[in-house]
Amino acid sequence: MTTQPITKVVFDSPLQPPEGRTAVRPYEGRVDVATTATSGREDTRISRPTNGRAPFAPPRWGAATRDAFGEALAALGKEDTRIVSVDADLSKSTKSNAFAKLFPERFFNCGIAEANMVSIAAGLASCGKIPFAASFASFLLCKGFDQLRMSVANPGLNVKVVGSHAGISLGEDGASQQSVEDLALACALPGFTVLAPADEISCKALVRLAAYHEGPVYIRTGRPKAPLVYTAEETFQVGVANTIVTGSDITLIAMGLMVYNALVASDILKAEGISAGVIDLHTLKPIDEAAIITAAKNTGAMVTVEEHLLSGGLGSRVAHVLSQHCPTPQVSVGIADTYAESGSWDQLAMKYGLTPQHIVSAARTALKQKKE
Repeated sequence: MTTQPITKVVFDSPLQPPEGRTAVRPYEGRVDVATTATSGREDTRISRPTNGRAPFAPPRWGAATRDAFGEALAALGKEDTRIVSVDADLSKSTKSNAFAKLFPERFFNCGIAEANMVSIAAGLASCGKIPFAASFASFLLCKGFDQLRMSVANPGLNVKVVGSHAGISLGEDGASQQSVEDLALACALPGFTVLAPADEISCKALVRLAAYHEGPVYIRTGRPKAPLVYTAEETFQVGVANTIVTGSDITLIAMGLMVYNALVASDILKAEGISAGVIDLHTLKPIDEAAIITAAKNTGAMVTVEEHLLSGGLGSRVAHVLSQHCPTPQVSVGIADTYAESGSWDQLAMKYGLTPQHIVSAARTALKQKKE
């Protein structure tokens, strides 16, 4: 098979909306069936509107997942008086301020003291409340880890922890506030459920599910506006991955903002005659072993994509499943053993290897390993 080099494809940024562009309503998804040039097998996917352009046309932008969290929390507060919110003097950024305005008597600003905030949330949970504790992911997981371990995970209290501005997509704020290790830390806490929504629709659904999931939960949210991946009709379940594209040659497993980039990469590969499935593994823990094993058996090659260190995150956990149940060639796309730096999200995604082009390159490597 002859493929065209990626450099001939002109990409509009899949990462940041143009200046002044506002959020839009979800696209109306439909199922298209095409036949790949190489295998003759059917490739079923949820199509995205192209507006006369290639399938990887500019995304339709929704709200940031931090905004979606704020809206979902406020809605929950109207329904259930057990819902309370604690924040570390960052409610305007984490968006828990929407809850604070509606329910000031159930909102607690703990000041710049994440560790103390976690302990307060644990106390509220022990009294029958359902606390959502929010701060920047880097502060909450790193500064508050001992309290998360001893006050929440050890007794298994019903605390919901929300790490905002996660990953490196907060851009210019720099390395001190970029969280590249939060998912690994959260997964290391026994009994914790770990969620990373891809867009505003999945975020609102997962926040609601987390509220009524018994036990501690970590939810990862982001600063930038997120491309819409889902329609409002999509359903979600904690611990069950969502298969967005069904492929036959290779599977791309992603989470968070990287789900859209995986969809872009899948469309590029499709144009080359490669059928690439896409799975949104929004629940990192407990991981959906069945979905991973089924995809590995169906396609025989895997690429994982995460806005996180390669150690201890999505790639590591998928590799663990594959090594135990279905050894399969796997290439991981993520951040190497390093912290990032200040810069725009587009610049950082390019430097640290998180663009659709990097995913396509990883897929080619995995497919080569599959043939060997």
